[in-house]
This record gives sequence, structure tokens and C-alpha cells, in this order.
Amino acid sequence: MINGLCWHVREDGAASSPPLLLLHGFTGCTAFWDDVVEILQHSFRCIRVDLPGHGRTETPATAEACTLESVSQSLAVVLDRCDVARTHLWGYSMGGRLALYAALAFPDRFDRLILESASPGIADPVERVKRHQDDERLADSIERDGVATFVDRWMSQPLFIHQTKMPPAKQAQARSWRLANSAAGLATCLRGMGAGAQKPLYSRLPELGRPTLLLVGEHDAKYRAIAAMMEKSLPRATGRVIRDCGHAPDWEKPESCATAVNEFLSGVNETEPSGHVLNM
Repeated sequence: MINGLCWHVREDGAASSPPLLLLHGFTGCTAFWDDVVEILQHSFRCIRVDLPGHGRTETPATAEACTLESVSQSLAVVLDRCDVARTHLWGYSMGGRLALYAALAFPDRFDRLILESASPGIADPVERVKRHQDDERLADSIERDGVATFVDRWMSQPLFIHQTKMPPAKQAQARSWRLANSAAGLATCLRGMGAGAQKPLYSRLPELGRPTLLLVGEHDAKYRAIAAMMEKSLPRATGRVIRDCGHAPDWEKPESCATAVNEFLSGVNETEPSGHVLNM
């Protein structure tokens, strides 16, 4: 029990290996990391959590208890319970926004940082207000229409179009994992941790002195542009484009992602200039 909620935590790999905390995206769960963890568990102690409102972790009573700030504080407690003082951190999409916030809020708890298809939030205040309003309406629709209708609508966005190229069985498995989430959980998380509810972190990027890997998919033009922008502000950033995939490289191309992350966490090619692949 952490801050009144039961959290679901999974661990793979030897307890003596360097720890790596993995944070999934919106509508996801720990299972989406299975293929990556299958590879990385031989070198790292992989710690996965279902974020609040997802998977087997309970849903906070209010959106105010499901913000980046409150969830980051809970993650620090998760690490305490796992007897981990410091860890590498990998976050995807919403989990990437959370990872960035947590790394800034608790700089002594995290070593190397992997931000996959992530952003520092929405800089333009007008656009941010509009996104917040859109997210509120979307949360209402989840509660009204149910998870299945929402998931089909969510995954039909152009952002996820490249995932339709995946084998049908893998697509069906991912859909079943998404459908296991509750309407209340997804709606609460969207209201509390959605991009519209987040205070943007652009001005704080220069504070992040730790090595940071920016992972993006070759066919995800939006987040490649965001990553290129972040690379200019982050003091020690390295960009990496994963070929032939879209918004979810870890799920679409787990072997390539695991190789890139293993090299980064091991300090391979540390002296190469950063960001060059993001500008191709």
C-alpha cells in the first residue's frame, strides 16, 4: 500500500544487477515491456509498475491524487520498498513525461534516463488549455461509452497507424491488455496526468545533467521533432531513431530498442556527438 493505493510491481533479473525502472504509456500496463525485459533482464534488475488507474494498480479517488507530482512521490516509495537507492529510468510516452518529471523532482534517485516518444508538455498556454478541455471531454466519454469503444477510438489516431503493420496476434494481445483497464482508471489518469493538465517542463531541461537517451521511431515525425528540440536543451542528451517503427519503438521493435538501451546504459559510444540521427 502506497499513499492509500495498492500498487502492482513486477521484478525480473538478478537483485545484484543494476536496477532499471520502466514506466508504460497511457492505456498500457507492465505486460507491454515483456519483450524488452526478456532481453534486458540478463544485464539489469528490471522493475516494472502498473501506473495508477492502469493494470492491477488501484485508481486514486480523485484526479488531484493522480498528478505527475503525486505519482512521482509514490514511485520514490516504490523504490524504497524495493530497497533501491538509485536506478536507471525508462519511460514511454505518458510514462516518459512522468520519468522526466520524476528525474527533476528526485535527482538523487535516478542515474541514466531514457525518454521514449516523450515530451516536456505543451508550451503554448492556449494550446494547453484546449488540450486540457479535450482531455476532460475524452475522460467523460470513457466513463460514458466504456473502455472498448475508447480503445478503438484512441488507437485509430494517426500517431498509432504504424502499429497496424504488426502481426495480428500481437495487435490482438495488445488490445486485450488495454481492455483490461477500467473506465474509471483511465479517465482519472487522463484528468490528472494528461498533457493538458501538466505544467510544461521546457525551462527546466537544462537542469537535467544526467545522461539522457531520446528514443523515437523513424515514422513518428511529431515526436522526432520534439526529441530534436529537447536534445538542444538537455546538457547530456543522445538521440536515437529506431528504424521501421512508429510511436512505440519498445513494443514495435523490442530487439532494436533493447540493444540501444543496453549500449546507452553501459556507456557504449559515450563520446559520439549527440542528436545527429534525430536530424536525418
